Order: sequence, then C-alpha cells, then structure tokens
Amino acid sequence: MNILLSNDDGVFAKGLSALYYQLSQQHQVTVIAPDRNCSASSNALSIQTPLRVQQMDNGFYAVNGTPSDCVHLGINQLLTRPPELVVSGINHGANLGDDVIYSGTVAAATEGRHMGLPAIAVSLAGRNPTHFCSAAKCVTDIINLLVEHPLPADQILNVNVPDLAHDQIQGIQATRQGKRHQAENMTKAQDPTGKDIYWYGGVGPELDAGKGTDFHAIAHGYCSVTPLSIDMTAYDSLKALSQWIKNI
Repeated sequence: MNILLSNDDGVFAKGLSALYYQLSQQHQVTVIAPDRNCSASSNALSIQTPLRVQQMDNGFYAVNGTPSDCVHLGINQLLTRPPELVVSGINHGANLGDDVIYSGTVAAATEGRHMGLPAIAVSLAGRNPTHFCSAAKCVTDIINLLVEHPLPADQILNVNVPDLAHDQIQGIQATRQGKRHQAENMTKAQDPTGKDIYWYGGVGPELDAGKGTDFHAIAHGYCSVTPLSIDMTAYDSLKALSQWIKNI
C-alpha cells in the first residue's frame, strides 16, 4: 500500500520515525511533516505564507507549515501518485475526548479524508511516552483490518495506545469520545521587560470517562479506536431547527 505519513510533533519526532520504520516493512511510505513542533494547531492552513519544502538525508520531507499543509501539499504536489491511505502520528501524548478538536495529529488525518482518502490518527498516551513501537504495531494491525473493512467516506479512525510494552496491552477496543471538564485557568506572568504574558493552563480532568469511552480504555490498558465523523452536522436538531426558523 502507498501511505502518506505525517504528524504534528515535527519531522524529527521519535514517534514519526518509529511509525515509519514499522510501516515501511510492509508498505511504500512517504513522510511529509512539519519542520517544527505544531501541536494543537488543529486544522490551520498557511494561506498567508508560501510553503517551502526540504528533503532530508533520510528521505523525509520537512515543510514550514502545519500538519494540514503537509498532507494537502503532499497529495497535490509532492507525490507522483496519490496515496491509498493517510496516517498521522505517532503523537507524543494522548488525543482523547475533546482533545481532538485542537489536535494537529487528528487534523492531518481529517485533511486526508477531506481529500477523499481513508485516514488514521494515532497517539501514544502518557506525559513522556516511550513505547512507540507498541503503538506502531497496533497501527499495523488496524491497517491490515482496514484493507478488508474500509472506512465510510466521512470518517477517520482516532487511535490511542497506552504507554505499555506491546505484550502488556490488554487488546483493542472500539470506543466513543469521552469528555473533559473545562480547561484550567490561564496563568499571567511577566517577561524580562516587565510586560504581561499569558500561558494556557493544563487540560481539565475527565468529566465523562466511563466504560466505553476512549479514556476508560486507555486507563485499563487497552488500545482505543474511535471512529470520528468529518460531517459535524447535528442531524438530531435539524427538524426542530427547521420548525422554529420558519418564524424568523
């Protein structure tokens, strides 16, 4: 299979190299990734800045853009033939629950799906994760299943793997997104010149982390696989909205 591999932690990230090594054993893999860390960039595109590409000694392409830029540029310009699959990761840290809204890792996958390709985002849970090989092996298993069971045209898979040795992972679970509490308050400080600066606080604790959620799976040593819909329409509200909007 011809795979386009990207991420949001940057072209030098350990997770990217680990996933490339694993996938390239079975597939043709092209790596196109940001030239620096672009975590929490979501689906941003660099429409005000020209994109520049540098091919590194190991064959990876480094782009001065966002994860979405990398996927878009790869499919439109850099690849001689369209990929059959877009894979994003391995992210250094989980993308669970509401985190997917901000995730550059998930955004690279959704960009692939916007361009008509099946896509997977993969993250390794933990503050300083180390078992990237475990996550890479899980992704390989999932890709093999996708060959026989393709994704619907409006969905991607969001994969989170516990930071454990592969033989300690309890299995793979299909999960739904959990939810977090509101993020912690921002912190105000001063720079060396005395001017005010602000830092985001930490992510909020879990609000909905019960059985069946991605949070629950990771906490119990399972790999979590959550199908995410690209179409964000709230279909359950369409009928009611149609009724009251007639009064405007």
